[in-house]
Amino acid sequence: MTSSDQLPWGRVEDDGSVFVREGDGERLVGQYPDGTKEEALAYFERKYTDLAGQVTLLEQRAKRGAPAADIAKAVKSLTSSVASANAVGDLASLQTRLEALSSTVSEITEKQSAEAEAQVAQAVVDRTAIVEEIEKLAGHDPAKAQWKSVTSQIDSLFARWQKHQQEGPRLPRAEAGELWKRFREARTTLEQQRKAFFAELDQVHRDARTRKQELVDQAEALAPRGVDGIGAYRDLLASWKATGRAGKKYDDALWDRFKAAGDVLYSARSEVVARDDQEFGENLTQKLALLDEAEPLLKETDRVKARELLTSIQTRWDAIGKVPRDQVKPVEDRLRKVEAAVRKLDEDYWTKNNPEKKARSEGLASQLTDAIDKLQREIDDAKTAGNAKKAAELQEALDARKVWLDALG
Repeated sequence: MTSSDQLPWGRVEDDGSVFVREGDGERLVGQYPDGTKEEALAYFERKYTDLAGQVTLLEQRAKRGAPAADIAKAVKSLTSSVASANAVGDLASLQTRLEALSSTVSEITEKQSAEAEAQVAQAVVDRTAIVEEIEKLAGHDPAKAQWKSVTSQIDSLFARWQKHQQEGPRLPRAEAGELWKRFREARTTLEQQRKAFFAELDQVHRDARTRKQELVDQAEALAPRGVDGIGAYRDLLASWKATGRAGKKYDDALWDRFKAAGDVLYSARSEVVARDDQEFGENLTQKLALLDEAEPLLKETDRVKARELLTSIQTRWDAIGKVPRDQVKPVEDRLRKVEAAVRKLDEDYWTKNNPEKKARSEGLASQLTDAIDKLQREIDDAKTAGNAKKAAELQEALDARKVWLDALG
């Protein structure tokens, strides 16, 4: 048996037998009789390249954090393949790399276990937060709840729960069961509260519907009374506003009937007002003329003249009679203003000419006049004596008494 040219990892016999060198010996890996020795070696070297590529790919997967169990399984399979590989190349280095991967698998396993534990712990925290949110909802006063919003929140929380359960890490059975129990109980409580609330609301609506139906019947019965029924209708309207909701569908229909009953009464009043406006329109014209005559008294200073003219106006005013309803307050207010002005003229006169007050004023005026004369003499004496300070003090007292005297006048 003659040998071929020696190559680092293998050789080819003349008959096409191919050997791979392993340690101090060699191992037959196959035959390639129908080609050159170079082709034979190239064929088995490609097989080695394929194996090396698989080892490299496995190393990269391990670096990227692939599951340790998958890496361990692949290492075992490749180790077996390399040991019996019909390939030419540095098979020993591949075994060394696979052994290194075996050591790495334990490190990866430990790291991934720690990461998995951290993920589970975080998942417990996240799922607990969902539970606490729904428990918080269940703890609110159901009478104050906005149930449309609450129902939406419940659905959102349940969707989050399902997504977390499907996409998150698997929780320990005991913890997962306890959290689900809490979530389910809170959701059940909320559902019971919601049902109780709407059952009570339905009863409230039924009661309100009955009451509003009674009010509609009473309002419609007022139609024959016409204008005289408006006061009673307003009382019914106050009761209507105090009555709770009967549900939108019923509220709208009942209100349409209640309002229509009121429209009948107010329409009758409009007719009366229209007749009054026509009947009393001339009266308004006459009273407006009297106001034009009366309002100059606002500037009158002669109380006797003002009183006489006002009395004449009041007599004619009363004789004219009613004015249209919407004009009663405006014209009455204008006349009241004139009456107040004339009354003030009288009050000012009697205040000024009250005998008792006048006597008091005259007595005080006499006293002030005497005091002023006395002070003037003292001022003259002080000036004659050259006492300017005393003269100034006396002058201040004199000026003050003159002001008092002017006020009495």
